[in-house]
Amino acid sequence: MTAGAADPPLHPSMIPTRPNRQTDIYLAGARGRRPAVPVSFAALEKAARRKLSRRAFAYIAGGAGDESTLRANREAFERWRIVPRMLRDVAERDTSVELFGRRLPAPLVVSPVGVLELAHPHKDFGIARAAASLGLPMIFSSQASVSMERCAAAMGSGPRWFQLYWSKDDELAESFVRRAEACGCEALVVTLDTTMLGWRTRDLDLAYLPFLQARGIAQYTSDPVFMRKLEEPLPLAPAARGRPTFTALRGVWKAARTIPGGSVRNLRKGIALAAVRRFIATYSRPSLTWDDLAWLRERTKLPIVLKGILHADDARRALDAGMDGVMVSNHGGRQVDGSIATLDALPGVVDAVADRVPVLMDSGIRGGADVIRALALGARAVGVGRPWVYGLALAGETGAREVLANLMSDFELTMGLAGCARVGEIGRETVVRGDGLTV
Repeated sequence: MTAGAADPPLHPSMIPTRPNRQTDIYLAGARGRRPAVPVSFAALEKAARRKLSRRAFAYIAGGAGDESTLRANREAFERWRIVPRMLRDVAERDTSVELFGRRLPAPLVVSPVGVLELAHPHKDFGIARAAASLGLPMIFSSQASVSMERCAAAMGSGPRWFQLYWSKDDELAESFVRRAEACGCEALVVTLDTTMLGWRTRDLDLAYLPFLQARGIAQYTSDPVFMRKLEEPLPLAPAARGRPTFTALRGVWKAARTIPGGSVRNLRKGIALAAVRRFIATYSRPSLTWDDLAWLRERTKLPIVLKGILHADDARRALDAGMDGVMVSNHGGRQVDGSIATLDALPGVVDAVADRVPVLMDSGIRGGADVIRALALGARAVGVGRPWVYGLALAGETGAREVLANLMSDFELTMGLAGCARVGEIGRETVVRGDGLTV
């Protein structure tokens, strides 16, 4: 993959998702054709690890600290077992759900993942086109490699939301919101758990942060407020120390090629270095509090979902602040080592919300059975992240689409085999604790 290369042509392929995805795979196999990407998550991750650079795989796959939260997310799913019911008419199955006024084909949303240029030259275009072709909402990342406007254009009428990382600059945050509204986003997803970067040991071992090469900051360098402020002084700007090295110079060159306007211009005018410094100085906002939500609520009519809720009291405070949904998430285990698993946190949040707003969940979803278990414990829909990123890494847009299509088909098949003909029939009686504990 070459940074700054022209975007490759994208040709969406027809991948049936319901109910004959499984049949089509077998029929294609009879003709000597196999899927573009492995179907099982373990094989998918293993193949992606071989394909990606060490830095890219570490950034995508890694978690915080000893990565115990990564493990806890999966272990929590294994503690719940599905109880299939027999002799129920499941010949016709309806996996659709409604979220924020739109009927979706499945209770799935594409969780935001940043710096997709590390995975494949298709970058955000690949997953945007894949999600749109399947009718699934894509949550545009604040740390995208492609601006929200360009992704929206590639999606046509496909549903999209925007993830807001609330920076120190309120004017910039408001500009992001205005742009999200203008390009057809149907909800804002405010990520609360990343006001500081977690202690990500894999990245630290490689001493690699992609943002220092202007990777993953396309939403910023395409923003008029951000670019206008490049010439303003930064009182806390990081100072360069020591003599320039070849590695440092190469990083500046990559940054210059990534930012719009031409690499020579960006180097000559110092735009590349200024953009990276301003991003670093602006990005995180650990001072964010519940009181700040009123400011955001006044500035948009879009539904606002708070992502990162793990405690029942925080869910209740979200409702008090006029939020329209909560997303139970521990950021895929990337922020707090030793955090509660999302599936363990889900029932308490659901009970606190009491059906007043939708509860979504992500972190740890790997297959259709995981979706069933999350819905049984009260989630309205789930987000999926790493699996489709690995599909993107292996086969671009086609790979990302196959991963999502497989998940949709796996969910529908498992739902039917569990004795449920529609999503509304999945309830707490659908699962039991497999470790003997009661809830």
